Amino acid sequence: MYTGASTSEGQGAAAGGTADGERRRRHPLVAALCALTLLVLTVTLGFRAGDEDGPTPVPQLLAFLPWFLAPAWLVLLGAALMRRWLLLVWALAVLVGTGWFLRPYGPPAPAGAADREPRAQFRLLTANLKYGRATGDLLAAVRRERPQFVAVQECDTRCASALRGPRLREEYPHRMITGVDGGARGSALLSVYPLSGRSQVRGRLSMPGAVADVHGKRIAVQVAHPMPPLPRDTAHWRTELDRLRAYAAARKRPTLIAGDFNSSQDHAAFRALLDTGMHDAARILGNSRTPTWPARTTPVLGAQIDHVLLSRPLVPVDATFLDLRGTDHRGLLVNVKLL
Repeated sequence: MYTGASTSEGQGAAAGGTADGERRRRHPLVAALCALTLLVLTVTLGFRAGDEDGPTPVPQLLAFLPWFLAPAWLVLLGAALMRRWLLLVWALAVLVGTGWFLRPYGPPAPAGAADREPRAQFRLLTANLKYGRATGDLLAAVRRERPQFVAVQECDTRCASALRGPRLREEYPHRMITGVDGGARGSALLSVYPLSGRSQVRGRLSMPGAVADVHGKRIAVQVAHPMPPLPRDTAHWRTELDRLRAYAAARKRPTLIAGDFNSSQDHAAFRALLDTGMHDAARILGNSRTPTWPARTTPVLGAQIDHVLLSRPLVPVDATFLDLRGTDHRGLLVNVKLL
């Protein structure tokens, strides 16, 4: 019986199997690094799926969830080249999970809102000045854009002095400037409309608020600046975001909350705030993933942690992200109409 052909085929198959095995045995450190990368991403996505922010470093990683796509694609490519099929399937699962969570959180703009005639319309500018270093650019933006409300975070004594200047005092006769002796703690709310019912949401950083009389309609306006999720202290961050959530949940009139929330839509604590019925202006306008921090790498890389949140019947018309020299945040200017 002639068996040469089958022997040749068997040897070829054996050689192919040996080659595959050899590939899998190569670069064990690269494979281990790929597995570790996927493990970190998977754990973080698990907390996102469970609607929890988790311990450090999960809250910090969640801020950059959209960028999980980059390492996941690299691992996918490396797994394919090394023929590590388990790693390849794992990387595909991470990519699918990340893509799922990239969807904007919250409802879209109400149908017909853009065509309805407003009772009033105004503009709000919010900006974190990084210890007052961007005060000059803020003043230039205010003179150029002419917003009716200005919400300022990290306003130091220099910033407070500029905001109390005669020109701004004439243009914004109604104001709250608090906590300016504490550097990053200082915040301000400037308004062309009368302010009453002045209050504070309690936090380590100052968060002033008031009720504005906008053409006869009372609107609650609140500055937001909770503590960031520091690696050794996420408790204050969670607590202060929960206080903002409680403020929003207890509202009795149209409400606007603007500022540096130190959180994105991928943080459960921020989503809980939105679940009270507040709407993120950037999300409604189709810009829910436009980064605002850190300014040096935006818009290519970053997270959207500066927001303007609105309750009904306040509806955003348009939004502009402003680059301000001296700060690591971008400003946000929103045109709002009251239906």
